[in-house]
Amino acid sequence: MNTMQVEVVSAEREIFSGEATMLIATAISGELGIYPQHTPLLTSLKPGDVRIQTADGEEQVIYVSGGILEVTPKKVTVLSDTAMRADDLDEAAALEAQRKAEQALKDNKADINYAKAKIELAQAVAQLAAIKKMAKRGR
Repeated sequence: MNTMQVEVVSAEREIFSGEATMLIATAISGELGIYPQHTPLLTSLKPGDVRIQTADGEEQVIYVSGGILEVTPKKVTVLSDTAMRADDLDEAAALEAQRKAEQALKDNKADINYAKAKIELAQAVAQLAAIKKMAKRGR
């Protein structure tokens, strides 16, 4: 079986390290599927989930707040400020973050940082999407 080394690292810690047969992530330009011996690549990631098909056939789902995906001949690396396994995401906290960001965008106050509120909303929506994908798999 052909595999590749995959590393997913956040600012705080390593989230995943191991052999994989496939990795799927959402880049700025759209969804990417990375397989062993993929052409070298460096791209920015959108907030969302990274799906890793491990060598033993299991699928790991990891939420990233955005970041960088680097593909080299020997390894695939995902670097993100925030990354966590989808199993560890808190649906109630993500829903509350989404509610607060949407409310901040609705309030027409001069002191609001719209760019920050839009980023927080995108991250909350991406977390909820990752939670829903995990729920569909019955985990």
